Amino acid sequence: MSMARVKRFLDDNGVKYVIQQHSPAYTAQEVAEAAHVPGRHFAKCVMVEIDGRLALTVLPATDRVDLQRLARSVGAQSVELAKEADFEDRFPDCEPGAMPPFGNLFELEVFVSPHLAEADLISFNAGSHREVMQLAYSAFDRLVKPAEVAM
Repeated sequence: MSMARVKRFLDDNGVKYVIQQHSPAYTAQEVAEAAHVPGRHFAKCVMVEIDGRLALTVLPATDRVDLQRLARSVGAQSVELAKEADFEDRFPDCEPGAMPPFGNLFELEVFVSPHLAEADLISFNAGSHREVMQLAYSAFDRLVKPAEVAM
């Protein structure tokens, strides 16, 4: 249901995308390598709790979320990594750790790193550890409307 919703959303909005299969890979850097995508253009999703509410951060595979910096950037008292049990039901047909960056479709606020926003194309897990979706960053930005914040 999660990826079907994303594909339908993209199709309904006339967005061109590519889905590529690769051998199983689990870390963002491994997936980027398997898909022959530079790590700085591969979007990894990290779920966080910002002042107790779930949110989705999207950043290059080469970066790490600095929780204190993110808290300062969004004016939050606390930011913590979310526990998988707190969000797994939001992405019912996605393998753990392979959710797409379309938090807006799953009632999640989305924050994106300025480093990723510099890319023309972005790639990301397409719901599994064996598929990657790629599309223009401008389409992602237009449809998701993520807040660009330092993290």
